[in-house]
Amino acid sequence: MSQFSCQTILSTSTVRLRDVICNGACRHRSAEECAHSTSLVYPYRGVFMRHVGRSDAVAEPNQVIFFNGGEGYRISHPVAGGDACLDVKVSEEVLSELAPKEQLRSSVSFKRQRRRIDARAQALVALLRYSLGRGIAEPLEAETLTLTLIRRSLGERTSYGAAGTYGREKLVDRAKLVLSSDLARRWTLGEVARAVGVSPVYLTQVFQQVEAMPLYRYQLRLRLARALDLLGSHHDLTALGLELGFSSHSHFSSSFKQAYGRTPAEFQRSLRLR
Repeated sequence: MSQFSCQTILSTSTVRLRDVICNGACRHRSAEECAHSTSLVYPYRGVFMRHVGRSDAVAEPNQVIFFNGGEGYRISHPVAGGDACLDVKVSEEVLSELAPKEQLRSSVSFKRQRRRIDARAQALVALLRYSLGRGIAEPLEAETLTLTLIRRSLGERTSYGAAGTYGREKLVDRAKLVLSSDLARRWTLGEVARAVGVSPVYLTQVFQQVEAMPLYRYQLRLRLARALDLLGSHHDLTALGLELGFSSHSHFSSSFKQAYGRTPAEFQRSLRLR
């Protein structure tokens, strides 16, 4: 079985969207690859690590990962299960117009590997995948939504660049891998802290400093992103919520609505998923 599957779901003169799935069979670092052109990659399922020189980045559904054209990188899968991503490419002219200059080191090359996206951006990723996959969205609508997604992913008020020393970012990345290894598990702070080798107090302080978000809320966002991914194949929403670690259907539904502005059932109906 091939390690990758890649399906182009939209291709116009302005944007190209591909749905890329990797089974993660190779857990160690891959051979070095090189992106032909710059793209923004939105993981929506699973987790992988991207290695550029001595810089590592955990790629999971709370992040957008920047693949710079001409830049070498390696991929590893420290957590079993592989990953799935929405790969977004736009023209150089469009990207240079959308991207804040302080985030770029050239017209189409990003300084950092990643930015944390907000819940609205996660919902846009799901909306594009579902609507294009089911032939609901017209190209003009999909192009507009894609540009909105990029704008949110790079905006100072709607996205966030991790802040901290190299060592602290590495610690936070280890905590993210622990959470991603079992989304349904009701982790305690002590369990996560022991897994990464620090005290609970230190972990909460460093995570808040680096991600500007509490650890528990980060975990909630990961669970909700997984729910977005699974809504197309689950009709029993109570079972889905329990499967993802929520205490009840009402807990799942209220958390989902608070993040995405509508309940899981409303989201399904809006995309004709049921």
